[in-house]
Amino acid sequence: MEEQWRGTLYPARLPVFHRILPAEELADRVRWFWIPEWNLAPGRVSRQEILPFPALNLVVQPDGVTLSGPATRRSFRDLSGRGWAVGMLLRPAAVPVFVQDPGSLRDTEIPFEAPELLAAVSAAISADDEPDSKARDDDGGASRRRADAVAAAARWLEDNVRAPGADALLANRLEDVIQADTSLLRVDQGAELLGISVRTVQRLARRHVGLPPLAMIRRYRLQEAAERVRLNPETPIADIAAELGYADHAHLAAAFREVLGFTASSYRRSAGGS
Repeated sequence: MEEQWRGTLYPARLPVFHRILPAEELADRVRWFWIPEWNLAPGRVSRQEILPFPALNLVVQPDGVTLSGPATRRSFRDLSGRGWAVGMLLRPAAVPVFVQDPGSLRDTEIPFEAPELLAAVSAAISADDEPDSKARDDDGGASRRRADAVAAAARWLEDNVRAPGADALLANRLEDVIQADTSLLRVDQGAELLGISVRTVQRLARRHVGLPPLAMIRRYRLQEAAERVRLNPETPIADIAAELGYADHAHLAAAFREVLGFTASSYRRSAGGS
């Protein structure tokens, strides 16, 4: 599956949007940088709906820096006018540098004081600014601005988030196995794959993610299910449920309703027309 749109419920509604992988030396602290840019007509509002990753995001916008905690449900943001953001999807290993109890930030976004980060990223992303973001995306100038903004954010991360130790790297491995193995449905399976106890898995998730490990598993499976429902309109939803380890169609339907607030079939219809 193409990770570029994973977690984005209606990709066709997005403004200019890019996910940029970090350099290898930072991959243990940030999963990717994400940059939306928009320039909407007066009075127009674009609602962006997300099924968030079970992770924290550090986000730079023109008016400041924020830290978003792990989400337990679908989230959305209404875009209007003109703007941009440069976000960093944090790896679990980096989280304790920003917050000691990530669970306290569930479904919450708080200001984060990082004036040097704000100044450096803002200067890079706004350089040689032109009124039309679509036009800027078509030339090399837009790519250079995004690359410079990512480089500025990366330098800040290198200076402020130390290389993780063994325990933090184990938290990254937990995230990796949960995401990669679609047959992993229980916490004890993850513990066995990592050669650690269930209690250790629970501690790692609490300290580095702020969600129970079972919630992490369910979120990755639901992201995968939503993407397959959207991208494979001819595949019966019951087949998708079976492929991803749901007991039956009803269990997948319940997960959709609980987290997203709508059914898989209604999502397929609306996403197909987005």
